[in-house]
Amino acid sequence: MSKFELPSLPYSYDALEPYIDKMTMEIHYTKHHNAYVTNLNKAIEGTEMEGKSLEDLMASISKYPMAVRNNGGGHFNHSLFWNVMKGGGASQPSGKLSDAINSSFTSFDEFKKAFANAGATRFGSGWAWLAVQNGKLAIGSTPNQDNPLMDISDFKGTPILGLDVWEHAYYLKYQNRRPDYIENWWNVVNWDEVARRFSSAK
Repeated sequence: MSKFELPSLPYSYDALEPYIDKMTMEIHYTKHHNAYVTNLNKAIEGTEMEGKSLEDLMASISKYPMAVRNNGGGHFNHSLFWNVMKGGGASQPSGKLSDAINSSFTSFDEFKKAFANAGATRFGSGWAWLAVQNGKLAIGSTPNQDNPLMDISDFKGTPILGLDVWEHAYYLKYQNRRPDYIENWWNVVNWDEVARRFSSAK
């Protein structure tokens, strides 16, 4: 049976400097994400879950063991996270995505405030999301490694932008200053990739 694999990182560990430091990227990818993939494969081995796509697992996650929820979520969330970042990208979205953000949140600045707030106020570990719900954009957050594709999630939709607010994502550089990490993270958002996900989600 084919197993889940750690996807290759689309840039070098230092590509997001100075906003996300090289050591954090390396540990986050090689240790944390790698562990989610390894543990997910262990959890599904020899079961009817083997061979299902990550998206199918998320959609019925309430039926599966907690190890699949935590590690499958971790694998999905990080696979999205690496791709919605890049060094030296555009500072804000354009085209249809920009129009949709303005129509849902009145302006790009208001959107940034609402999204940053979702990340800053997520208690403990979790994620902030921009998702497509019935063709419209919505902001929310999920605990731990949950995501909006999971049938158990209070916040549902197709995620197109996600921000990891677990302490391991920022603690080496920012310590407990999560809002500073979020503020700097806007410098590395890959808006072209978010726009691509937006059009396929619609």
